[in-house]
Amino acid sequence: MSTMRHGVILLPEQRWSHARRLWTHAEELGFDHAWTYDHLMWRWFREKPWFGAVPTLAAAAEATSRIGLGTMVAGPSYRHPVTFAKELMTLDDISDGRLICGLGAGAGGHDDRVLGHTPPSPAERHDRFAEFVEMIDLLLRRRVTDHRGAWFEAHGAFMVPGCVQRPRLPLAIAATGPRGIRLAARHADIWVTAGDPGWGEPSGYASAIANLRTQTQAFDAACADIGRDPSTVRRLVVTGAMITGVIDAVDAYEDACGLFADIGFTDLVVHWPRADFPYQGSPEVVERIAGKLFTSTGTR
Repeated sequence: MSTMRHGVILLPEQRWSHARRLWTHAEELGFDHAWTYDHLMWRWFREKPWFGAVPTLAAAAEATSRIGLGTMVAGPSYRHPVTFAKELMTLDDISDGRLICGLGAGAGGHDDRVLGHTPPSPAERHDRFAEFVEMIDLLLRRRVTDHRGAWFEAHGAFMVPGCVQRPRLPLAIAATGPRGIRLAARHADIWVTAGDPGWGEPSGYASAIANLRTQTQAFDAACADIGRDPSTVRRLVVTGAMITGVIDAVDAYEDACGLFADIGFTDLVVHWPRADFPYQGSPEVVERIAGKLFTSTGTR
């Protein structure tokens, strides 16, 4: 399993006095990277505890020393690229160069409505996301950025001292459809997929391979179209929602790693098991998986 990087998503649902132990435990187990969702409010947690991603990651950066830390995923529903890029630069500094910025277009819902905005159409959502990604990329690379677009503006936006990681911290871009995959091919250091888009009927990891293979082929083709070597981009698959069964047992995890690696994936992310829906499971199984299969590589 040394060629596969292993990651875990920790929902920002616990007060930090408890959550801190989960983040440090993930590092102790040997996970290469740990992530949290970036929403103002999320699906089934509308009336349940839910904390902010940026301060959570800042606290996690102070509590850990090796593990990569990231948003899974942030988007433009309520974020502006200038203010968010400044927060990312700061998190990269606090973590001493361990931050990964996961970005996604969003799927509508509370994050679009809470500020009184009219939810965009699917085409508008992609256009807004494409401009958001392009601006984040520019802001994190440059000392000063000026931009006037259809969705966002920046006038003399200084980013000093810049990222610890050069030329900028890595972008992990979630994409499953043709337009999103082309965007990821152009800007991503890590391409992210969770299988079928949306929240349809989940399938076991073995059944998901055919669709994932089609997506990887589309990503390869999108890279080829712009002259980019697809082998220079990591490929990350998120499991636990649309792709299930991965952490049912140690053997299942090992089998899933092999199947995903065979079609080109470099990173596998699971959700830390919860006591109830969603992502219900056994933390003890994850600990056995880590004890048998993980090698702390220090690569994020």
